[in-house]
Formats: sequence, structure tokens, C-alpha cells
Amino acid sequence: MSIGIIIMRRAVFLALALIIAVFLTGFIIGATGYVDNVVKAIINEEVRAYRQALSKMPNVNQSYVDKLTRSYQQMLVRTYGLDKPWIYRIIPLVYSTLIFKFGDVQQTSVAEVAGFQLPAKASDVILACLPRTIVMITVAELITIVLALLIAPRITFKIGSLADRIAVIYAALTNAIPVWWLALVMIFIFSYRLGVAPQQFRGVIKVLSTMSSAFMAGNAVSFFSSFGNLLSYVWLPILTIVITLLGPWIYSTRAMLLRMVREDFVLAAVARGLPQKVVLRKYILRPALSPIMTSVLLGLAGTLGGYIITESVFDWPGMGTLYYQAIASGDPATILGLTYILTLVYVVARFILEVLYVALDPRVRL
Repeated sequence: MSIGIIIMRRAVFLALALIIAVFLTGFIIGATGYVDNVVKAIINEEVRAYRQALSKMPNVNQSYVDKLTRSYQQMLVRTYGLDKPWIYRIIPLVYSTLIFKFGDVQQTSVAEVAGFQLPAKASDVILACLPRTIVMITVAELITIVLALLIAPRITFKIGSLADRIAVIYAALTNAIPVWWLALVMIFIFSYRLGVAPQQFRGVIKVLSTMSSAFMAGNAVSFFSSFGNLLSYVWLPILTIVITLLGPWIYSTRAMLLRMVREDFVLAAVARGLPQKVVLRKYILRPALSPIMTSVLLGLAGTLGGYIITESVFDWPGMGTLYYQAIASGDPATILGLTYILTLVYVVARFILEVLYVALDPRVRL
């Protein structure tokens, strides 16, 4: 079977998985009535506040208040689409999502995560939160991966040495420490005790907005000035995430390489007296490239979903916070948009891996 047919077949399967994921999400939020219940609660709260405001007006009788309240409630029901069955609201929304028309944000709390006010497009809200997650979590993950790939091969031939024992102990400790817990400790030490980090991190919204405007205007001075301000916000979250994730990454990479070290062709290369660097590069790292690439690409793709609790600790308005607010407030357009974007990123990462697998390992073509 040709390589082109293999790649095309796998691309079709991944595309079907993407479509199914979006339709299942729409079915869950529609058929279960979750979004409807949340929206009904919001309508009831708005109606209560409206009735209370009318009751405080002078010379207004109760029957007139009831009439205005009923009219206002019916208007809200039509506005939120509750006058139609869920399938008539969700199916068009799912279709629009698949063609990147995410619709409008319905809840104020969701728009406020991005620093917007209603009316706001779900796509604009997602695009506003995505860079914040990238500069904090994706960059931290990338730094962690680079450090792990530099450290793990160096201890592959030193099993049982002091460096190897330190790496194993460090991995065990950091694997047991939640990122959000370490974030609390780091904020307490560096922000409140030492005063070398901000106490409020939400200012990153303005900094990224200024950087974007300066970049579009070609203002290099303003751009690099804003970049310096950005570093003052991101260094502590990045350091926290790197400290927590580096241990597990070193340990998992070490485990992948150790499986290669025990292979017969590696033992034969060592027996022939080849230099350790040559054995490591040609006989260990190259065969281990496929599982390492899988971990790297899928790990980086997964960071775009954000860390809900860690973002809450740092008050960092990223994708995790946005997803949480969208689910908590029952905003279907944002939920489907986020699900689609994150699943699409995962599918693209998987497709890249499939292409690399076919190119690097002839056995995959069979």
C-alpha cells in the first residue's frame, strides 16, 4: 500500500473523529438539558431583579408590575432560544461551529474572562484567551521538554549513579505535588515575601493587548517594552510549571531510552567499542524517536486546554478559566467552540505524528 493512501486514510479517520467529538458535545449539552437549566436559572434571576426594580418605582400597581414582568420573561425566553426544542438550537450551532462560525457569547462572565463586554463573538473571546495560555503553559511545557531531552540521555548509561538517583527522587517528589499547590507557595514566597513578582497577574491582559497593537503598527520600541513587562508577569508561572513537570518528563524520557539500552543491537554496538555518544545518538535516540515525538507533540497540544485550578490561583485568564466559565454559566457557543478548537489541535498533532511514523518507521506501512 502506498504512503499517500495510508496518510489519506488516516486523515479521513481523524476528520471523522473531530466531527463526532463536536456532535457528541452538542448532544450532551442539549439532550441532558444542562444548558437549558443554567439559562433558566439566569432568566429567573434577571426576572427577579427586574421585578424588584419595578416594585421600587412610585405609583405602580401590582398588576402592572406582573404584566411587565411576564412580558420581560417572555422576551428573555425568546432571546435565549428556550421557546424552541433543544435540537433546533444545537444542530445549527454544531454545524456553524464546524465551519468556524462559533456564534455569540451569551454570558457576561464568559466575555469578562477575555476582558470583553457583551455583545462579543465566541471566536474573539477564544482568540483573546489563547495567547495567554500559550505564553504561560505552552512555553513552560516547551522549556520542560527541552530540559528533559537534555538531561535524560545523559543519565541513560549511569543507572544507579548519584545523578540517576537524584533524578528519580526528584521525579517522585514533583509527581506528587500538584501544580496549583506549588503555585500558592511560589506566590507567597516571591510575590508577598520577597516582592520580586506581581501580586496580581490579570494585568497580562493589557500587556498582551499592547504588544499586539505595537506589532500590528510596527512599533518596535513599544513592542519590546511590552515584552519586558510580559516577562515580569510570566516568569513565576513558567518557573512553577517547569519545576513541577520536569521530574515526570525526565523520568518518562529516561524510561523510553532505557528500553532501547536493553536491546540486542545496542548491546552489540557497545561490545564493538563504539563511543558512548555514537551509541546514544544512532542506536538509542533514533529508535526512541517515535515514542518521544508522541509525548512531545501530544503534550504541547494538550497545553492549549489550559490548567483550570492553576490559572485560578494565578488569576490568569487563559483557556482553562474560559472553559470553566463557559461550562459553569452554560454558554453553548463557547463550549462548542473550545471543544472544536482543542480537538482540532489534537487531531492535527495526531496527523503530524501519523505522517512522521510512516516516514520514519517502514513497519507502520504494513
